[in-house]
Amino acid sequence: MFRLVSSRAVAASKPVARRTPQSLRGFSTPAPSVAAKSPSVYDVIVKINFLDDEGNRRTVPGLIGKTLHETAIAHGIDIGPSSCGHPVEVKRSDTWTEPLYGEGANTGFDHVVLQGNGVETAAPMDRMEEKMLKEYWNADELFPESRLASQIVLTKEMDGMNVYLPPRLCDDML
Repeated sequence: MFRLVSSRAVAASKPVARRTPQSLRGFSTPAPSVAAKSPSVYDVIVKINFLDDEGNRRTVPGLIGKTLHETAIAHGIDIGPSSCGHPVEVKRSDTWTEPLYGEGANTGFDHVVLQGNGVETAAPMDRMEEKMLKEYWNADELFPESRLASQIVLTKEMDGMNVYLPPRLCDDML
């Protein structure tokens, strides 16, 4: 027995193979297991404690990958202006540091002193950051933990880190 399918005769004993269009093939995969851990916004947020020179303390959430300066500005904390070019260099391994020939830090107004969790995970100070700190601040105002907030990128290990904000320099005359 034969039947007519698209103007061709096909034997009725053979089943007609139907092809799933390419665009619909992804929908046939089974749903992921509910037991698998879903990512959460808390996986990319750390708490940072800002302390100013008057003793006021403010704990704010910060996104991993953002700088301390961006975090402070997002929460209305006066940390001073920042201008920063591309990184001067990137450390790729223990034996190789790649020069990128960027400008690095261009001002030193956003001086902070770091203490506590994750300080050791911050990228080491480059020569432009060190130059800006020495140019804008007196030697008695700098500490071994002094950094520019625009140069500190938040990591997961920095959860609970304390950031001391020294008295601000006059920056409204720029």
